[in-house]
Amino acid sequence: MEQYLPILIFVLVAAAFPVVTLVVARVIRPHKPDPVKLSSYECGLESVGEVRDRTSVRYYLIAVLFVIFDVEVIFMFPWAVRFKQLALLGFVSMATFLGILLLGYYYAWRKGALEWV
Repeated sequence: MEQYLPILIFVLVAAAFPVVTLVVARVIRPHKPDPVKLSSYECGLESVGEVRDRTSVRYYLIAVLFVIFDVEVIFMFPWAVRFKQLALLGFVSMATFLGILLLGYYYAWRKGALEWV
């Protein structure tokens, strides 16, 4: 049982830390409610219509596609840093990667996933 004591202490500290942090923050923060502070804010304009309207699925589809392509582009940075050491094999593998990426982009484009209308 003594072997598990450090793990138990770690779990207790990990569970207590966020709770203690939130309680301390609530105690020491200034509480000055103001109607201007409590109003909803969207790009400096007053909200028009119902705030909880449904959002088109295309919005989320475009967001997910952006994240996917953005993460794939991040993979190019280490390749660019070590381009000279990777030689021809590195170039061929990156060309293959970019080809697959472009095929995915073309597929999304042809399916109409990038159109916002």
